[in-house]
Amino acid sequence: MDIMILTIVFIIYIFMLVAVGYYAWKKTNSSEDFMIAGKDTHPAIMALSYGATFISTAAIVGFGGVAGEYGMSVLWLAFLNIIVGIFIAFVFLGKRTRRMGHSLGSLTFPDFLGKRFNSKFIQHASGLIIFCAMPLYAAVVLIGAARFLESSLMLDFGISLFILAVIITLYVFFGGIKGVMYTDALQAVIMVAAMVFLLAFVYWMFGGITPANSALTNMVDLYPASAIAGGGTGWTTFPTAGSPFWWNLVSSTLIGVGIGVLAQPQLVVRFMTVKSDKELNRSVLIGGIFIAIMPTTAYITGALSNVYFFDELGKIAVDVVGNNIDRIIPVFINMALPEWFVYLFLLSLVAAAMSTISSQLHTQGTAFGIDICDSIVKKSKKIIDEITITRIGILIAIILALVLAYSLPGSVIALGTSLFFEICAAAFLPVFLGALYWKRTTKAGAIAGILSGTFVSLFWLLFVFEKTAAGLGLCQYLFGISTLLPAAPWPYIDVMLIAVPISAIFTIVVSLLTKPPAQEVIDKSFEDIDNNKGSGTQ
Repeated sequence: MDIMILTIVFIIYIFMLVAVGYYAWKKTNSSEDFMIAGKDTHPAIMALSYGATFISTAAIVGFGGVAGEYGMSVLWLAFLNIIVGIFIAFVFLGKRTRRMGHSLGSLTFPDFLGKRFNSKFIQHASGLIIFCAMPLYAAVVLIGAARFLESSLMLDFGISLFILAVIITLYVFFGGIKGVMYTDALQAVIMVAAMVFLLAFVYWMFGGITPANSALTNMVDLYPASAIAGGGTGWTTFPTAGSPFWWNLVSSTLIGVGIGVLAQPQLVVRFMTVKSDKELNRSVLIGGIFIAIMPTTAYITGALSNVYFFDELGKIAVDVVGNNIDRIIPVFINMALPEWFVYLFLLSLVAAAMSTISSQLHTQGTAFGIDICDSIVKKSKKIIDEITITRIGILIAIILALVLAYSLPGSVIALGTSLFFEICAAAFLPVFLGALYWKRTTKAGAIAGILSGTFVSLFWLLFVFEKTAAGLGLCQYLFGISTLLPAAPWPYIDVMLIAVPISAIFTIVVSLLTKPPAQEVIDKSFEDIDNNKGSGTQ
């Protein structure tokens, strides 16, 4: 690889990021600008930022690797990403979130929940959950980009992690969410360009869509024995219903990520950055096209890499990468694609990582500064502004993510992503829906829902769900068995199918058994919704 060309490409890229970040910094004049971009973000910027935050190296490298091992059944996740992650999220949740958030003057997702239920405890607890859980997600996104730097530049994995972390921290630290969203939009354009070319090239390389997919179908006799034992049936077919593989695909991947996206704090806050429903309506098409291109290309490429590897090396993908599926996409790109495209794809992966991690750092920083520490600082009468506290939180967050990234094992990207999505869904989804649509939801009900969802999800991950319980070893240490419920299908049922219904039950039952919320809180929360204010159609 010509290091000089690559160096020039990256210098240009970093210069563009610095220029955009500087522009955002100059536009950031208040806490509202730093937290929610002054509520006047252009719909295209908002949609591209949402999409770039949603689709990261975790999707491209992590789930692309899952497709390389198990096949195209993971494409159902791309379908859910569009229908649930864009259409339902924007139309049915985004508009109400934007109106209610503006009416309440919310700056963060925990702040939104805290003001909606008139509860500082909810704000603090939600901020703490986000700040403690998100480093895992940030770590796996960092790993995804660092693995490609490692494969492409022969750069040490640890050095790659550190370089990425420093660059991302700088523009989040100074630019706030405006810096994040503007750079997200720039990075989204790079990502789309790379993925459109990748999809076209891959199918061209195999002679077209039908020949490529047929070649993969005909390799069914090479399908991994471990996947067949778990219920897999081939790279282009769905696994056997009720099998461990089916449960993992449906509950962890499709439901966990496909539905769990609705309660992602770093995505929810973007709805509050636009000034009217009209901007959200305009964002749907742009966001939908972006999501349709990004994960679909990654999953197809991951699955079809088996055809290439077998033709060239006589091995399937998992054997080529030594069973570390996080390396399937990086190794395939470096072997199969033109050298100039490796530069572009490397840039797109770095862009994907930066866009997602920057949003994660901003979310963790605001959780620390606004939701956890702000009230404490005010009570102690110390004069520390919100932006300074938030920046301290950002620094702590990136350190935690780096420590985890250095420590986590291989093939962890997809699992780490799923776990974070599911924990957020268990803790927040029923309460978030209740906040938007059910006026009878009480503070006690919301607290019960958040706490029950959090504790049940942690219990299930530590003591029942086989992938995490066996890996962590706490259940084995305490009880002498890897999971407390070894009989199928319990070890394969993911946390979201258990914790979210329990959280919903607690939220509803406790709300019905407790005193209705104060009318003034309801009136304030639903003022713009009931009066149809801010729709952009008046």
